[in-house]
Amino acid sequence: MIVHQLEKEDSLLNQFIAEIRDKKVQGDSMRFRRNIERIGEILAYELSKSLKYRSKELQTPFGSKPMRIPAEELVLCSVLRAGLPLHQGLLNYFDHAENAFISAYRHHPNGGDAFEVIVKYFAAPDLNGKTLVLTDPMLATGKTLENVYTALLGHGTPAHIHIVSVIGSAPGVSHVRSVFPEDTHLWIAAIDEELTSKGYIIPGLGDAGDLAFGRKL
Repeated sequence: MIVHQLEKEDSLLNQFIAEIRDKKVQGDSMRFRRNIERIGEILAYELSKSLKYRSKELQTPFGSKPMRIPAEELVLCSVLRAGLPLHQGLLNYFDHAENAFISAYRHHPNGGDAFEVIVKYFAAPDLNGKTLVLTDPMLATGKTLENVYTALLGHGTPAHIHIVSVIGSAPGVSHVRSVFPEDTHLWIAAIDEELTSKGYIIPGLGDAGDLAFGRKL
């Protein structure tokens, strides 16, 4: 897996990361969603540099101009519900992409720390030969992305795979590295070193879905 960790270089991205981590700012859910969306836009721009391009002759009101435009067919797939603002950020830039959505949640059978990831709702186009962009804002254990990827393979085999996340854990990155193809690209803003016993990132930012859309039962 090729890992692109963007926080290693100073940029405006780090301001948005600082705000979504900051407890004093997190209370504004609209601002939280917008910051995740803006992070998605930055990650989309960086990802776009790795795509294949083709030449196209364009006609302007005063002549013609050869341009290089993306040649790959993209499918953006996000994990509900936390992935929606990140998905919107990517879609703002990849506005010609097809879209897929999947719901995945953690189920603690005995109320303890151990959990399994349950995949329920799933809607996706044909993936054969296309470029799959999997988005999940918090790459914690990596189990969600593994299960989502397994479910998606029922819709075809993508030619290329990109994973887009906001914050991940070192163990989670290691896990997805072991289950995804070697040429998969991971575009991620920040990587933290630890997980809690329940699989949450430390220091992370908390529950991205709750912060974006309110607490769930």
